Amino acid sequence: YQRRVHGAFFEVGMKVINHTEEVKIPKKISVVVSGRKVKVTGPRGSLTRDFSHSQCEMKMVNPRLLRVGMWFANKKQKAGVRSCASHVANMIKGVTGGYKYKMRFVYAHFPINVAVTNEGRTVEIRNFLGEKLPRIVHMPKGVIAARTENVKDEISLSGNDISNVSQTAAQVHQKILVKDKDIRKFLDGIYVSEKTTITA
Repeated sequence: YQRRVHGAFFEVGMKVINHTEEVKIPKKISVVVSGRKVKVTGPRGSLTRDFSHSQCEMKMVNPRLLRVGMWFANKKQKAGVRSCASHVANMIKGVTGGYKYKMRFVYAHFPINVAVTNEGRTVEIRNFLGEKLPRIVHMPKGVIAARTENVKDEISLSGNDISNVSQTAAQVHQKILVKDKDIRKFLDGIYVSEKTTITA
């Protein structure tokens, strides 16, 4: 319908009464919803996430369908409903196939030396632009680092939680940012080259 404001007419759409998003749950995956806390269990383990910060309703319609909704949601709240549904879908994918981020070393002169220690829980970066000081990144719980055997100058980060895996990749990248130089010329660093799953 049209609404007149200060002599001008504006198109005003109808307010959405109930905005919902649905997440399909595959076989061999179980989802338990308690209030706004969601626990997803699959072949690779279980993940738990708390959505208490959101005002959306989460309900299991049946064992194979989760419905996320909100009453009288505005534009930002609708986006929040979609985000909650996407997080749950990522959790399902994580406990099914896992997440793996591959990172390549880029250097022009000084070769970047990376050592994975403490059974894949610590990454030590040395000789970045010839610097002597080592840079250390500790993996969060559930993320394992490993050197790629068949590819030179590459490491992989693996885990079930996409938030932890991607955050760790960002921390590794940010540990060796080039300072006080033209970053168009000095491209040395460790960059994400591929995002894939652990199992096909």
